[in-house]
Amino acid sequence: MTFKSGFVAVIGRPNVGKSTLTNFLTGRKISIMSPKPQTTRNTIRAIVTSEQSQIVFLDTPGIHTPKNKLGKFMVNQAFHSLKDVDCVVYIVEPIRKEILEADLRIMDNLKDSAKKVILLINKIDRVTKESLLKSIELYSKALPFGEIIPVSLLKKENTEQLSQIIENYLPEGPMYFDKDDITDQLEKVIVSEYIREKVLLFLREEVPHGVGVEVVTFTKRSEKQIIDIEANIYCERKTHKGIIIGKKGSMLKKIGSSARKDIENLLGTKVFLTLWVKVKEDWRNSNFMLKNLGYTDNES
Repeated sequence: MTFKSGFVAVIGRPNVGKSTLTNFLTGRKISIMSPKPQTTRNTIRAIVTSEQSQIVFLDTPGIHTPKNKLGKFMVNQAFHSLKDVDCVVYIVEPIRKEILEADLRIMDNLKDSAKKVILLINKIDRVTKESLLKSIELYSKALPFGEIIPVSLLKKENTEQLSQIIENYLPEGPMYFDKDDITDQLEKVIVSEYIREKVLLFLREEVPHGVGVEVVTFTKRSEKQIIDIEANIYCERKTHKGIIIGKKGSMLKKIGSSARKDIENLLGTKVFLTLWVKVKEDWRNSNFMLKNLGYTDNES
């Protein structure tokens, strides 16, 4: 039996379901999720290995119009992911009136990349059959997709064959990672993302996008199965610091408690998590801060 392997970029606008797809296909929480746009900031690799294949999914930041250096980095990450992959899964939502400008921009880049593209029309549970058929017609005229698959990732509608369909587009190849690997992300990176996810989930709209998280210590106690973690939560305004901490520290405690549960599930051991909140004005335009938080590439 031949073994297939390859890299698959998962791209699309913010909040269309890229991280939901990645987590669904891996069966594990690799990418953080929230209802807020631009949750994913970095390209995250999730690895799915079976007896006949190994698929490495690249969950990319949502493609949007950047307003700062961090936003520019995120968009660069998404488009850069198209360069060295074997296949692209492009996720969209059903069209309401016409194809959005952002999606037209994405499809122009897909044309230039000359990659095999699978179109996933997500959230079909929210539209009528007639509206879905119209969406399929408009998208198929815009780009010659290898496959067009209507799904509801949230309700797991029409998702049974997704892995097999994607596998069909991959070449024969080696196993790039150990069969038990589910990501190439460092534990510290995943931990920082879990913490940021809770900020996104618990805080109101104007605060979360100005937040960055840095794990400053990650220490395993030799005598016990305990890991001590300290992390800084950076925000851009003093008022935001007060909101993150909350009355008598209640919000920070809520963020820490929820994040700790996810971290313990990830690491399989007890965790002591200490969080600090620091103000760094306009950090999303600071090359120094972006580099410290891992948001830099050769194009930034």
